Amino acid sequence: MSSDIYSPQDLAGRVSKLTSILDVAKAMAAARDLDLLLPLIIYEAAKVVDADRCTLFILDRERGELWSKVAQGASHEIRVKLGKGIAGSVAETGQVINITEAYADARFNRDIDAATGYRTHTILCVPMRDAQGEVTGVLQALNKHLDVFTDEDAELLLALGGQAAGAIENALLHDEINRLFEGFVSASVVAIESRDPTTAGHSGRVAALTVGLAGALEHQGTGPYARVRFGLQDVQEMRYASLLHDFGKVGVREHVLVKAEKLYPQELDALRARFALARKDRQLRSVERRLEASREGKLHAALDRDETERLATDLRELDETLEFVLACNRPTILPSGGFERLADLGRKHFRDEREAEHPLLLAREVERLSIPRGSLSSEERLEIESHVSHTFRFLSQIPWTRALKRVPEIAYAHHERLNGTGYPRKIPADTIPVQSKMMAISDVYDALTAADRPYKKAVPHPAALDILHQEAKSGMLDGELLRIFVEAEVPRRALRPPGV
Repeated sequence: MSSDIYSPQDLAGRVSKLTSILDVAKAMAAARDLDLLLPLIIYEAAKVVDADRCTLFILDRERGELWSKVAQGASHEIRVKLGKGIAGSVAETGQVINITEAYADARFNRDIDAATGYRTHTILCVPMRDAQGEVTGVLQALNKHLDVFTDEDAELLLALGGQAAGAIENALLHDEINRLFEGFVSASVVAIESRDPTTAGHSGRVAALTVGLAGALEHQGTGPYARVRFGLQDVQEMRYASLLHDFGKVGVREHVLVKAEKLYPQELDALRARFALARKDRQLRSVERRLEASREGKLHAALDRDETERLATDLRELDETLEFVLACNRPTILPSGGFERLADLGRKHFRDEREAEHPLLLAREVERLSIPRGSLSSEERLEIESHVSHTFRFLSQIPWTRALKRVPEIAYAHHERLNGTGYPRKIPADTIPVQSKMMAISDVYDALTAADRPYKKAVPHPAALDILHQEAKSGMLDGELLRIFVEAEVPRRALRPPGV
């Protein structure tokens, strides 16, 4: 159709509509959220063809039907079988349908009007085609204002539909990628927690707390974080980093990862067996002394009584020593003098039935029982700490999208501390991402308050906050972020049960 058949006014109107289509095409190309994109498309479609309302149907080939996630004037999703009705016919044939009187066309479904109370008069329905020419959906305009739909309206709606098809395909692909990442992250969290079931839920709670703290920053009008704001993609990046912050634990030997006491179970079994042999040694020595006294004719009631008391004392001391050793084996702080007593026990011996001498405690047992805090030796603690480097190396292998590219970096720094005492790199405070500083607070809080574990008891909320404040005062955690964490009641809000 050449331009010379248009009046200057008509031509200006057509140029304006084409310009509008180009503008909305740019907006659609940038849209990634289907819930935001679809209303934009039908709003612009109605405006371009001067329709009262529009509906967009997406083709579901697997189910052989069209579905409308959004339709102007409809409060619920509409589904149409392929080939049925006007929209179904357009989707099946790929041909435009332009109806000047809906109720005179047998293909029109009057039930929808009856259900909505709307009166349809004119209908323009066009296919939406992708870059390969395949029909991917249908655009349907209803009730042209003061007129009927024209061929030009169909042409414009087809142009807009082509742009919309590409935008919807991109949005659906983006949604698929998001679901893929969500599935990957969920599976990774399951893999982490299967290594150590006692920490189940930790990654999810740390993510909830960190995201909750990010939300609390939105309300800060003063202070160093007054201008810090996180968009939806920033929050998603932070959430993924929090969920995966401990993934590197898959690279830590399992017996070290789940070590509940200072000695491993098999070592403790060997130690108990040694104390059992020491008891027999004490009993055997008592019998030998009685026999010796009997041979010398010195055994009498008083000596027998003294020997019985001596044996009872020896066995009682041995049992008390074992209780002390078992207490040292638990991941608690040793009492005053505990280290010296352990060293002294390491110098004590007993004899077996072949008169061979054995130490009551082995040197490596003394060393491990002397661990001042927790259950891990320095070598084991380094192995546990290596999980951060394992996490970073693993996450760096993933081809993250541009919006998520900092996930490895954020997770890498969650054990760094502002005063340089963290690990693994001991980096300066100003190089630690703020997301990592937030995650550090969340991680410590959850580690303290989580349900009882074999190696620690749960710390009540107030006591946990006291410990966090102490770490902030010592320069380990960010004091301002901690203040916001506490005042915004992030734990209560982020971890409350659904519906509460």
